[in-house]
Amino acid sequence: MSRSAVVRYHDGTKHHFHRFAQSLGYLDWASQPNPFRSFDGAPVVPLELGGRASSPVSGVTYDQLFEPGLVTPRELSAASIGGLLRHALGLSAWKQYRESRWALRVNPSSGNLHPTEAYVVAGPVSGLSDAAGVYHYAPDRHVLEARSTFSADAWRASCGGRSAFLIALTSIHWREAWKYGERAFRYCQHDLGHAIAALRLSAALAGWRLRLQPAWPHRAVASLIGIDRDEDYVEAEREEPACLLLVTADAGAPGSGDVPAALADAARLGLWQGRANQLSADHVEWRFIDEVARATEDEGRTAPPALDLRADQRRSLPAPPAVPAPPARDVILQRRSALAFDGRSSIDRDLFLRMLSRVMPGAHAPWDALWWDARIHLVLFVHRVDDVEPGLYLLPRDQRAIARLKASLGREFVWEPASDPGNGVPLLRLARGDYRRVAARLSCDQDIAADGFFSLAMLADFDASLDELGASFYRQLFWESGVVGQVLYLEAEAAGARATGIGCFYDDAVHEVLGMAGDSGDSGDSDDSGDSDHRGHAFQSLYHFTIGTPSEDARLTTAPGYAREQKASAPPAID
Repeated sequence: MSRSAVVRYHDGTKHHFHRFAQSLGYLDWASQPNPFRSFDGAPVVPLELGGRASSPVSGVTYDQLFEPGLVTPRELSAASIGGLLRHALGLSAWKQYRESRWALRVNPSSGNLHPTEAYVVAGPVSGLSDAAGVYHYAPDRHVLEARSTFSADAWRASCGGRSAFLIALTSIHWREAWKYGERAFRYCQHDLGHAIAALRLSAALAGWRLRLQPAWPHRAVASLIGIDRDEDYVEAEREEPACLLLVTADAGAPGSGDVPAALADAARLGLWQGRANQLSADHVEWRFIDEVARATEDEGRTAPPALDLRADQRRSLPAPPAVPAPPARDVILQRRSALAFDGRSSIDRDLFLRMLSRVMPGAHAPWDALWWDARIHLVLFVHRVDDVEPGLYLLPRDQRAIARLKASLGREFVWEPASDPGNGVPLLRLARGDYRRVAARLSCDQDIAADGFFSLAMLADFDASLDELGASFYRQLFWESGVVGQVLYLEAEAAGARATGIGCFYDDAVHEVLGMAGDSGDSGDSDDSGDSDHRGHAFQSLYHFTIGTPSEDARLTTAPGYAREQKASAPPAID
């Protein structure tokens, strides 16, 4: 039943040339959700931001985020937890046009709607509390709202003497469904992937490790952080549990290791405070989203040990740029989603390959946060990359998938190596030619997919993943695509360019261009036993992305994410 429900949802929320996935078709501004959740009555713990020059992380370069062991771990405290949250989920800027003003965040989101909420679960921490507690992160104020306090002994029994804490992520589906309707569940999962990567790289900035805890069932996560408490959500939109992450703040601690789910029992018996705010007065019910959420509920699983670098993963990177790596903090905080590209600029071949090298899996951030092997592969539309012929390319992120990719991509492609042997970027040329019009057409006729250096479609190893890991892994496929996207966002910023994720694309048209027309669409007859014909879903396109030189809108003014970061005498910058 669950597998059939996943396929039914996935096919039912595809965009087609003749129709889009179901949504309202207009924006009901009167019911636009509040982008910030708060818990009225919960005590507030202010968090430090840290000045640009005085911050302990100011000396960390961008390249050091991807090299384990180069950053000295910070001591665990309220200040250092605040730094992690600020550089992962905090506000990066405020934009304004005339009377309209809106916040941007470090982690990107479809439509800037931000369905992801974050909770910190920690034992006694300097500057935070002498007890164990559950805290909601409020990025608009950069504070923790103390939702619950419970026994420090229960925390120690679960987490031992590790210098560690937990972060739980949830989704508020309504925030995305308000604009995107039934397709919103997909976008919520993309956003979670971006948030996971942002948290992992922010942890690297502090010299810490972070890893998903797949053994935790969704219901245990909900109980741990109190989102299953009906009395705290009267008239407020409910949150869907997503995942639990373990952050270890001492160099000698393992990056994995399960936290017992019994911790949720101790938290449930704690002292709870605060009630969730209502985000919209009116709502539209999208039952398709509720159905796929139930079909993909995770009951917890035993994950393999933390991934190690195998011999075939020990690769040399393309030559670094001649200029020194920029400060990591600057790259993280200046990340923006491009709205348009100039359609003229190109990128150096070495920079292009270095970007691609960073999305290849390995035992380094952010990939060491995940417990599964790579399931997302990139189909690239190369437009303007110096010394790289324009055309259609493939980057298989797991060499074991190449044979099945060749069998699924039915056109007569050339399958030529397009990068130097041994550089860790197994780029393959499929076809030569100008694919700008094709890229724009596939991405819902958006010129931004044609005007950059390159754009790409992320192909998920769909059937094999669901067969092996179950229906709940549908979510993780989108998470992985979001992690890829977050790395590309930062790579673009570090290269002096800009990027944007594209959630609107014509799903099966992408498959048709790749010769997969017979491998997509309806899944055939099915029954509740799950023994349906899934031959149509060997690989599925889940997310599009593009990178280029941005065309800025000079009408917008930009101010820092937090007023305390702006000098009183400085006027808003023009961005």
